[in-house]
Amino acid sequence: MAITKWALDPTHSEVTFKVRHMMISNVTGKFTKFDAAAETEGEDFTTAKVTFTAEVNSVSTGNEQRDGHLQSPDFFDAAKFPTIKFAPTKYVPKGGGGEYEVHGNLTIRDISKPVTLHVEFGGVIKDPWGHQRAGFTVEGKINRKDFGLQWHAVTEAGGLVVADEVRIHVGLEFVKQG
Repeated sequence: MAITKWALDPTHSEVTFKVRHMMISNVTGKFTKFDAAAETEGEDFTTAKVTFTAEVNSVSTGNEQRDGHLQSPDFFDAAKFPTIKFAPTKYVPKGGGGEYEVHGNLTIRDISKPVTLHVEFGGVIKDPWGHQRAGFTVEGKINRKDFGLQWHAVTEAGGLVVADEVRIHVGLEFVKQG
């Protein structure tokens, strides 16, 4: 079967995360510079070879001081480790309706760990300009300390200032390449 190449449409995609702050609320952040590409057999995304990267220096939480702290050696250490990478290794259908588990390797700070994420496949459509598009929602949780993001502080009541669990939400839209 012919190999089909898909390029990311970054204007219709997002990479966001949430983490508990002071154990009473959430802080939401995003990466504003990221890229992904896929190669499939035909339009079968269960055969996809995907590459995904996010630029650490593009982290944005709406607060410059916090963004600088996230880019520092306390967290991502953007100067030494400028990218986050994800490489899927296996897709497992879950209950039909376009839901899957994607297993793969997530690399942060040059530490690679296997992760499993939930994927909802939105389908493939032809847009009004004649381009084939495919959409995905990817969600999951990781423990930031597994990837060397060790900074922590404790409130006077004993709660963590920043939780270890990070919830990930990614929306990706790909365009079939001619």
